[in-house]
Amino acid sequence: MENTPLKHELISLEFLRLLNIMEDLRAQCPWDKKQTFDSLRYLTIEEVYELSEAIIEKNYEAIQSELGDLLLHVVFYAKLGSETQTFDIYKILHQICEKLIRRHPHIYGDVKVENEEDVKRNWELIKHKEEKKRILGGVSKGLPALIKAIRIQEKAKGVGFDFENAEQTWQKVLEELHELRNATPEKQFQELGDLLFAIVNYARFLGINADDALEAANQKFIRRFNYIEEQVEQSQKSWKDFNLNQLNEFWNQAKNKGL
Repeated sequence: MENTPLKHELISLEFLRLLNIMEDLRAQCPWDKKQTFDSLRYLTIEEVYELSEAIIEKNYEAIQSELGDLLLHVVFYAKLGSETQTFDIYKILHQICEKLIRRHPHIYGDVKVENEEDVKRNWELIKHKEEKKRILGGVSKGLPALIKAIRIQEKAKGVGFDFENAEQTWQKVLEELHELRNATPEKQFQELGDLLFAIVNYARFLGINADDALEAANQKFIRRFNYIEEQVEQSQKSWKDFNLNQLNEFWNQAKNKGL
C-alpha cells in the first residue's frame, strides 16, 4: 500500500492501539507492572543488538520484528515517563520533530548544501550550539570502543579536524605500526590502541565501516573454524591428534570452498 491518507489513518490507529495495549499491560500484567527505567535498560540494549544482528544478516522479516520490539520499548519508557509526570509520548514525538526541522535548515530553511558532508557538518555545528557541550561530549561513553572511535572521528571531521586524504591516514597507520613494533612492554598497550584508532580512521577514508568489516571477519572465521571442527569430528579423532599444519589445511579447504 502506498503512502495514502488511508494508510496514514491505519498507521495512526495501530499506534494508538499499541498505546492502549501498553496501558493494559501496565495496569494488569504482573511483569509489566514491576518494570522501571533501570530494569528495562539492559533489555533495550539487548533488543538493539538483536536488531543489529538481523540487519547484518539481511533478514528483513527479523528486522521488522525487532523494530516492533524496539518501538514497544519506546512506548514503555513513555508510559513510565507519564507516570512520573516528566514526559510522555507526545513530548517525545514533538521534540524529535522539532529537532529534525532545526537540524535540516537546507530542507526547512534557506541554507544551501552541496553534498552529504555539508549536511553532517551543519548537523554537528547546530547540535554543538544547542547542547553547549564539548564537541566530543555527544559521543556516548557506553558505546563499544570500535563504534566510539568511528563517532569520535566523524565528529572531529564535522568541524574540519581531519586528514586530507586516504594516503595521509595510511601513513599514520604505518607510523603507529612502527611504534608498536618498537615499543617497550610498558608502552605496547598504548601503542596498540593508537594503531587500532588509526586503522579505523583509514577505513573511514575508504568508505568502510570498521565495525561492519570486523564483524564480517568474525563471521568468516566462525564459518571456517566450524568447517575445521566438522573435519575433526568426522575423523573420529581428538583435536590433540592434529598439528597446526593439518588444521591449517582444513582452513584452506574451507577458504577454497568459499566459506
